[in-house]
Amino acid sequence: MPDFQHESLCHDPIHGYIPFISIAAEGEVSERMLLDHPWLQRLRQIHQLQTAWWVYPSAEHTRFQHVVGAMHMASRAIDTLYPSLADVCPDLPSRGYVECLARLAALLHDVGHGPFGHFFDAHYLKDYGLTHETLGSHIILHELAPMLQKVRACPNCKMEEGETIDPQQIAWLITRPTAEDTADVPRWLVMLRSLFCGLYTVDNMDFVLRDAYMSGYSQRAYDLDRLLRYSFFSEKGFTIHERGMNALVRFRQARSELFRSVYFHRTVRSIDMTLKGLFRDSKDLLFPGNPLEHLDAYQRFTEWSLLVDVATWHESDNPRKRELAPRWQALLSREVDWVMANERTRVEPETATVLQNEALTEYALREALPEEFRNIEFIVDLPQHIDRPDPKTAAAGQNFLFRSATKQIRALTDHELYKHLPLNQLVCRIYLPKDAPPEHSPAVASALDSLLGGTSEDDLTNM
Repeated sequence: MPDFQHESLCHDPIHGYIPFISIAAEGEVSERMLLDHPWLQRLRQIHQLQTAWWVYPSAEHTRFQHVVGAMHMASRAIDTLYPSLADVCPDLPSRGYVECLARLAALLHDVGHGPFGHFFDAHYLKDYGLTHETLGSHIILHELAPMLQKVRACPNCKMEEGETIDPQQIAWLITRPTAEDTADVPRWLVMLRSLFCGLYTVDNMDFVLRDAYMSGYSQRAYDLDRLLRYSFFSEKGFTIHERGMNALVRFRQARSELFRSVYFHRTVRSIDMTLKGLFRDSKDLLFPGNPLEHLDAYQRFTEWSLLVDVATWHESDNPRKRELAPRWQALLSREVDWVMANERTRVEPETATVLQNEALTEYALREALPEEFRNIEFIVDLPQHIDRPDPKTAAAGQNFLFRSATKQIRALTDHELYKHLPLNQLVCRIYLPKDAPPEHSPAVASALDSLLGGTSEDDLTNM
């Protein structure tokens, strides 16, 4: 029976009641102490949907809600998968250790995020050779490790005597795999990592449901219960029974549709372009430098702090801030610098396509424009979503398929339903300045038609 005296519940619109340990024995750390820690509480001030909340009014959910949901998903996954993992890994620690470890990794997988999430990775952290994962790993190992080592229980079970959480294992689980990083890592931990970086993970199983619900796209985007029921660990790794393939394909399709409809919405991308220009000109004024050298300041640095700060720049003594203030104020008023003029979509583009990168596409497009329009201002945007991950990547090869007729476990890529998923979908959009002359839009549309064939009415998507 659960220890109700030490457990609390929070109610979630996606998962219902989510239990967590709120009271720990003396000398131990409860999950609530971590939830209430400033490194976790700051995630309440970072939106889950980067900039899409400016487009979808109800999508105001935050990274905090997501990591709590991911923590709960970790428990659901371990409840289903621990017996099969124990069968193939005799050295597996106790159920209590594995579940506590998975819950903590899920809870902390986004702890390194800055304002605007992945956008901040690309337009700030990249300057210092960082990602939110590497920064999060540093926070886990150097800021939170003493607390993590004192966690002894989760709602379903307790760790055994002598077991102590290893923060290094948490940091390893949340970091994107490389080809060489499995050396000296226990086999059970390598298998467990597939729940954090495989085809369906405790992270994306939560955010697909959550983002679909909060954006209004779908109240139940895929069948989570069926997907988990038909999943298990085999000798080869994380495996799905063929009876679960429809649920897995539906999950991947729902995720893909969210990318096209929400994450890559034309106005979301327009906001990102406007924000990109602002970050290019402002980032040295937004934060003092490498977050690893300013961790205390980074803990306080969120979307709230950034947007409140830039709203006061018109009163600043700094002339650069005053100069940039009107542009930030325009963004706060949801005014964007760029407007989509035309869009085309390609499924499974060939490697030789003109849509390989923005620079190549822009060059080809200018060559196709009439002479009088070749120097007009425009931006090429090529948002790409991978529906069927490249098997050559380090994160690939973690998911397998069980065929009941032959009792064989094979690569998931062999399944016809999986093959039916497109390799990737590439959208090509042309954005013009919001005040561009009206004749520029049909000119770039005609040029894009001449490059790709057909007409814009042949597009696969029309967002």
